[in-house]
Amino acid sequence: MALATIAEAHFLDAKGFVRQYREHLSDFSTWAMRAHAAEWLVFPENVGPHLSLDEVAISQGELYTVLTNKARHGKHGALVAIVKGTKAEIVNKVLHRIPQSIRETVQTVTRDLDASMAQIATTCFSQAQQIEDRFHVQQLVSEALQEIRVGLRKEAITEQNTQGKAARERRGGYQAPRYENGDTKKSLLARSRYLLFKARSKWTASQQERGTILFREYPVLQKAYNLTMMFRGVYEYCKTQGQAREKLQEWYNKLETSIEILPAFETPMQTVQLHEATILNYFDGRRTNAAAESFNAKIKNFRALQRGVREVPFFLYRLAKIYG
Repeated sequence: MALATIAEAHFLDAKGFVRQYREHLSDFSTWAMRAHAAEWLVFPENVGPHLSLDEVAISQGELYTVLTNKARHGKHGALVAIVKGTKAEIVNKVLHRIPQSIRETVQTVTRDLDASMAQIATTCFSQAQQIEDRFHVQQLVSEALQEIRVGLRKEAITEQNTQGKAARERRGGYQAPRYENGDTKKSLLARSRYLLFKARSKWTASQQERGTILFREYPVLQKAYNLTMMFRGVYEYCKTQGQAREKLQEWYNKLETSIEILPAFETPMQTVQLHEATILNYFDGRRTNAAAESFNAKIKNFRALQRGVREVPFFLYRLAKIYG
């Protein structure tokens, strides 16, 4: 009983421990970066030859630009800089705090398709090769395919509602027609979402059956799916920039002959053409922005562990202690 009483007397809840750590156990009160931590943090010593540039929401949807060192694999020393906002002019000013001699050692910067990220990379790391992240590029094309599927599903819902309403007006029952696998038009299009992300060779037996029905009923989806898989194949099977360039040209040519029935693909095609040079840079070393996405996930998990961000400078202080 005495031991329990002692334990209770010394028990400190989570909030109490954080408060003790903040005010007494840590050096947060004397931290040199505290005054500007909410706006920016920079660690020039963490710069490596291969960097990732991305954005992440820290608190209440407020975006921060994050620069990380791939070689540190999300561990201590991975964080090169974190800057409030995504405006290129502001981020550039902060990153120029890194000496030019260090910035010129950077060989590659992977990033997404955002124009401000491109401007940041160009201005701050002029000697580095920029690489568009393959997964962001592939997502553009996959979203075009899904846009077609969603449009067809909306049409199926409207058709089913219209037929159901007509049946009620006739005071009769209505059962939507079903295909051989038990799907209605509406459910067929809804349940096909995930199989359209996968190669045919990876479809399960039920997905094979559903996919066969889907392409039989909607040939336009089959054409869109084939073009999407063709684009993905550029990344999966090409080994050099030359091979990738040839395959991309084939993809452009096939898409141009189908653009009238696949207008959703026009924007992705134009985007790929516009960014082709930095997209093709991927094939020199097959580097992606996965390290940045992984680091962003660590930040989100840390934020969740702390049940949110009550004070941004203190949150970034702890982040810097772990990854800075």
